[in-house]
Amino acid sequence: MPTLFDPIQLGAIAAPNRIVMAPLTRGRATRTHVPTELMIEYYRRRASAGLIITEATGISQEGLGWPYAPGLWTDEQVEAWKPITDAVHEAGGRIVVQLWHMGRQVHSSVIGGQPVSSSATATAGQAHTYEGKQDFETARSLGLAEIPRLLDDYRLAGANAIKAGFDGVQLHAANGYLIDQFLRDNANFRDDIYGGSIENRIRLLGEATQALADVVGADRTSVRLSPNGNSQGVDDSNPVPLFTAAAAKLDAIGIGFLELREPGPDGTFGNTEVPKISPDIRKVFKAPLILNSDYTAEKAQEALDVGVADAIAFGRPFISNPDLVRRLHEHLPLTPDVPPTWYSQGPVGYTDYPFAEETVAA
Repeated sequence: MPTLFDPIQLGAIAAPNRIVMAPLTRGRATRTHVPTELMIEYYRRRASAGLIITEATGISQEGLGWPYAPGLWTDEQVEAWKPITDAVHEAGGRIVVQLWHMGRQVHSSVIGGQPVSSSATATAGQAHTYEGKQDFETARSLGLAEIPRLLDDYRLAGANAIKAGFDGVQLHAANGYLIDQFLRDNANFRDDIYGGSIENRIRLLGEATQALADVVGADRTSVRLSPNGNSQGVDDSNPVPLFTAAAAKLDAIGIGFLELREPGPDGTFGNTEVPKISPDIRKVFKAPLILNSDYTAEKAQEALDVGVADAIAFGRPFISNPDLVRRLHEHLPLTPDVPPTWYSQGPVGYTDYPFAEETVAA
């Protein structure tokens, strides 16, 4: 059986190991969602990952409500990403961009208009805004005539990703954001071709994935799903048939890999009693399957050994351990991260975490 440190082919991308850097929102761009020079060093230092999946990156102003998160719909944003991808490649790494539409998980004070979703619903709790946390607002249902425009937004972001030097893209279809709001039956109450049956609810997922595949190539397109349990208020009453059908559709499109975020009952960043669906998805999805959520090196290797995963995505450990691959390989201690700095601006808790040898030298 392969180890975490063996190479793997992820569609068109040859990864030297099976330790993937998961997407991590960090909030270091500008208020106009332009990447900053600080991000160059952050991503460059993590280039030893088998593959870097960037922080979630907006496809449009409508869909990007997280303060200081980057986007990829303007020329200025594209130009600002180029030195980041160049730095990763010069350091020997590979990097794909996760493309994001947040749907109802935004606030009008950030996006400048009413949020959109599969249906006219609202998320419980509060949204992050530039003025602090504010109550979520009721979204309007995305009109049938607006779907082509949404798909064009994905196509533009995909084309911009290639211009910016990325090795591929990942469609963010997880974590309770727009595509997930269409997938699951507690958020989708539509009576048109995008609602009701499982076939209808997975339609937008398939169309958005195909739109990206047409622009960047299916083998450079990937998808993230979060199939088990509630995620930011989005859930489904019968997730196994839903997500196996979704995975089968993605398999038919021929995407490079599929990443699943599956917390367990003891999850440290979200938890659920809903069993993991990855074993069922493994039966219908034949390309590489990457699992994510609370994995240690030992648990990650076990997932590879039993064949339920081909690689593992690590998130928070990469925040404070830029050389995570080496630390896991050499059984070196991990530096703990500091949660208050996750979304703060500036270098503290972002580019100042040391490599292992720097820790020893200090």
